Amino acid sequence: MQFYYGNQMPLRVLDEAEFWKHQEEEHTVVIRELVKDLEQQYVERLKEWEKAFAQTHQQVVRYIETVNRSQGQVSQALFQDILQLTSFCLQQSEQFIQFCRTLMQDSKPISTNPTAKVVLNHIIVESEYFIGIAQTILYQQSH
Repeated sequence: MQFYYGNQMPLRVLDEAEFWKHQEEEHTVVIRELVKDLEQQYVERLKEWEKAFAQTHQQVVRYIETVNRSQGQVSQALFQDILQLTSFCLQQSEQFIQFCRTLMQDSKPISTNPTAKVVLNHIIVESEYFIGIAQTILYQQSH
């Protein structure tokens, strides 16, 4: 986490979301590359996840640009939109974790590949880390 913003919470949360959504996008590729014999249905789902993470990442980048152009004068409406986007990012990560758990349980090539299971568990931990950051920021704003 980068701490150069001081009290600029909107940039802080957007910076985290920008980093982690890009990570999750890359994780979909890692899984496909690691498990060459992955069932086609899961390959397709991972490609859908990759596309979804790319779209979310682009949206986060647009908000970062908007906040930067506002020169620290973030309106209440923009602030609420950022919190809503953060909530969406958190939910997206939760759904991806569920998908990864399903892969470990239901995919034969993954269930019989100890390395793939270690990598998937690591991917889950990283998404859970982002969820923790997002929850902390969202809960701080509700008080």
